[in-house]
This record gives sequence, C-alpha cells and structure tokens, in this order.
Amino acid sequence: MRKWWPLIAVSLGVFMLLTDISIVIVALPDIGAALGMDFDGLQWVMDGYALALAALLLGLGALADRVGRRRVYTAGLAVFAVASLGCGLAPNGGVLIAARIVQATGGAAMFATAMALLNLAYRGRDRAVAFGVWGAVSGAAAATGPVAGGLLTEYLGWRSVFLVNLPVAVAAVILTRRTLPESRNPDAHRIDLPGAAAFTVAAGSAVLLLIRGGADGWTSPSVLGAAGTTAAALAVFLLVERRSPHPLLDLALFRSPVFTGVMLCGLVYSAAAFSYLPYTSLWLQSVLGRGPMAAGLTLLPMSLVAFAVSALAGRRLAVLPPAVPLAGGLAVIGAGALLQCTLDASSTWTALLPGLALTGLGVGAVSPVLAAGAMAAVPPERGGMAGGALNTFRQLGQALGIAVLGLVLHQGLRASLADGSTDGSTGGSTGVPDPEAAARALSAGAPVPGISSELVRAAFATALDRTLLVAALTALVGAAVVAVLLRARPTPARPPADGRPSANGRATEERPKGTLAQR
Repeated sequence: MRKWWPLIAVSLGVFMLLTDISIVIVALPDIGAALGMDFDGLQWVMDGYALALAALLLGLGALADRVGRRRVYTAGLAVFAVASLGCGLAPNGGVLIAARIVQATGGAAMFATAMALLNLAYRGRDRAVAFGVWGAVSGAAAATGPVAGGLLTEYLGWRSVFLVNLPVAVAAVILTRRTLPESRNPDAHRIDLPGAAAFTVAAGSAVLLLIRGGADGWTSPSVLGAAGTTAAALAVFLLVERRSPHPLLDLALFRSPVFTGVMLCGLVYSAAAFSYLPYTSLWLQSVLGRGPMAAGLTLLPMSLVAFAVSALAGRRLAVLPPAVPLAGGLAVIGAGALLQCTLDASSTWTALLPGLALTGLGVGAVSPVLAAGAMAAVPPERGGMAGGALNTFRQLGQALGIAVLGLVLHQGLRASLADGSTDGSTGGSTGVPDPEAAARALSAGAPVPGISSELVRAAFATALDRTLLVAALTALVGAAVVAVLLRARPTPARPPADGRPSANGRATEERPKGTLAQR
C-alpha cells in the first residue's frame, strides 16, 4: 500500500483542481443572489478560473523543470488552499473573481507537474496502473463536480463549495512532502516570460471583448480598446515565439497538420461540450425552480456516460486512426447539443436528458485519445510541450466558449423579451419596456417583477435553444476540419539543431531519490 501514496498525493490535487471547474456551475444562481453579481460577473467567476489555467500552464511547467516539480506542486496546493479560503469568505463579487484567478494559479502549478511527478515515482507496470488511476480520477472529477456542488450548495450554502477544498489540500500537502521525490531538468532553459505575458494579455482581453461587447456595444471605447489590446498582444506573442531560441510554445509544431488538428480538437471539444452547462443550470434553477442538488443530478447523465465510455472503450479507441474518435466524437457532441435545443415554454428538465447522454458519448470518445494524439504528433523531446499546449487549448476553449455562448444567451433573451410573445410569433403581443435590463437580470438568475412566468419560460427556452445551436454548429464544423487535418500523416517538427530538448521537453531527467515506489 505504501507505494501508492505518491499516486494518492497527486490524485488528490488533480481531483480538487478539476472539480473546481464544474463544482461552481450549480452554485452560480446562489452566488449571484448573495453577492449581487450581474451576468458579466458570473461569467468571470467561471472564465477567470479557466483563463488563468490556460495562461499559466506552459510557463509553470517550464518553471517546475528549473526549480523542482515537487516544490512547484506543493506551492500550487498551498496557493489553491489559501485562494479557496478567500473564495469562501468573499464579501463581494470582485473579491470572489480575484480569488478564483489566484485559485487557478495554484491549480495550474498542480496540473503542469502532476504527470511528470507520476512518471518519476513509478516504473513498469506500476507506472501504467498509476496513469490509469490518474485518468480515472480526472474523469470522476468531471462527473462528481455538479452533483457535489449541488449537494453542498443546497445543504451548506454556496461558500462550502470552496471551503471543502481546505482539508483536501492540507492532506495532499502532507502526503506530497512525505512521499514524492524532488526532481528537476538539469538542462532546462530560461523561462520565456515575454511569451507568457503576451499570451496572458491576449487571452484575457479576448474574453473581455466578448463579454463586454454585448453589453456596451461593439463600437464602445472599452470594447474597441479590448480588441486593439487582443490584436497587439497576439502579434507580440507570435513575434516573441518565432524569435525565441527556447519558446514557450514552438510554433513550428503547427506545421504538422496532425498536431494542429489535435489542438483544434481540444479547443472545440471544451467550447462545445461544456461551456453551455452554466446557462443550462441557470435555466434549471431560475426558470424551472429546481434546487441546486436537482440541477446537479440533471447534468449527471453526460458525465456518467462519458466516464463509462472512457473506462470501457478507451483502449479500443486508442488503436483506431485518430480521426475516428476525435472527429467522430466532436460530431456526436454536436448531435447531442442539437438534440437538446428543442426547448419551449412547456419544456421540463427531462427534455435535456437524451441530448446530455449523447453528448457524454462523444466526450467519452474524445477524452482518452486527445493526449495520446498530441504526443504522437511531436518528437519525444517535445512531449511535455505538447501536453502543456493541449491542456492550454482545452482551458482556453472553455473560457472563450463561456464568453461566446453567454453573449448568444443574452442576445436571445433580449430579442425574445422585446418581442414579448410566448409562442415564437409576434401576434400582436407587447414586449417588456426595458428588454436589456430584464435580459441582464434573467441571465444572472434574478427575478424580474412585472413579467409573467410564461413569458420568462418562453424567452429563456428560446435563448437557450440558440445557445445550444451555436454549440452544436461549433462542434460539427470543428469535426469536419479536424477530420481533414487528421487525414494527413504525422509530420512532427524537427528537434532543435543541437538535439537538446526545449525547456518544456522533459527529456533529460534527474533521477529521483528516496521514492516510496522504489523502496
């Protein structure tokens, strides 16, 4: 049993950080009501976390190579625990969003080092078992997040979804210090700080552009400023990465159609499969009146089917040509979203179940193949960079997806409320006096006096249908493009001229000392 303590230490941290992506979904209406947060603020509760993960994964992975992976992992646990306490005690929305960003900083430190720590702690068959358990824990985190969030929110209050992290983090720190070896890459290069900073600014301003565009108008000074900042930061990032001898992300990797296809799949996968769930939760709770626990259970079929498919068919999927599970899985995700966008004023929660289950089938097909596809498309010495890039694209996809689909939902609500009809026709009906204000209140889960419940149900159902339709089209178009890209033979970029791995390559390792797995 002692040899599995390192696996438990890593699994605790990964489970905690991945659960916090989805555990907040069903708590959003309660958070908005308690802290007086509007729709933009609730989006940032989700997007701040996803963006920080996306922006920091590659940089923290490179830092861990230089200063020690156990040190960075332990620091990430500590930061995550302190930030979780800050989230749980937040007196207002601004503090909560800031604490969520800090929380994700700790999560990125854990996520960037977890696989390397397991790789060093185990050998042979034990290593295969460890990675299998790690993958199962990752799937279980997605499955239990909404249910755990609903249970905690309904019976202990929304603050408990953050405070529950504290004992888990303390246990993980103790186990990490006692059981995991320290390791670093003696050939690690200087960290590409300019590239990391430019990418962070580009991603953050892009999400800000999408969130504020619908509220302030696309020609407002704030939105135009965000657009200019996004373009400038992206240009700087591309320039820095092309000229840097040891880039954060080697752009030459994208010369491989297979690598590009896998990265695109990761981006679309997260955007299309998961980004609409916060808005589905708002519909379930604010419109249908289901409690947080019931809302979490409604979303459970997707996670259960995904987990079952990954566990039972993962090995068989891995031997197929990558276009089959990746492009095919995206197509199934799109079909699942299409099956859900049939809501109207009379719809109940059961209308979502077939589509959620079908989406879970697609998620289960894509999830176990993505990482292997990324590794197969690059030289071995770039495996660490490929893995970090994939996780970055996945988190960036979720952040951008939440922002884009939130914009679609808000505009759909505003149009439906302005029309004022409950059957999709104008039929002489009169819209609400201020559809913009009413749409912002409804999309934040707040009641709007003076509007009939029938109109609210019809407007939200129409808006959610449009949101699901955009998610479906994103998945289907992404599936077609990914299928074309993955038809090409893998043509990974050449390694550096000196034959040495990049800072993220993790090819040269320092032998760990004193691991329990070797005793």
